[in-house]
Amino acid sequence: MSDWTPEAGTPPVSTPDEPEDGEPAAAAPSHEPAGPAPLGIVRTPTGHAAVDARLERLADADHLPADGHIEVYEDVHRGLRAELTSLDARPAAVPGPPGTPSAYDNTHDHRS
Repeated sequence: MSDWTPEAGTPPVSTPDEPEDGEPAAAAPSHEPAGPAPLGIVRTPTGHAAVDARLERLADADHLPADGHIEVYEDVHRGLRAELTSLDARPAAVPGPPGTPSAYDNTHDHRS
């Protein structure tokens, strides 16, 4: 540390953080990645509760850094595929009168 002090009438020396006019300098640009920020994408409800729940899961990506988005997107994709696949599944058998086999009952031979 120095004991030197400026003499009266000597202009102050500016530092790199303070320009000569005495105002603080603007912050230097950061080279760090920006934090997570919502994209503001509106998700319109489809009316199908299971699909809407999967689409709402996309909002979880808004709070994650970019490298965490893939996990959310893959999860949503798997869920939507499962919902679409379920549309191709056979409907549950509708019970008929007792003793009447269902149209989807594979336990009986219906060729007779």
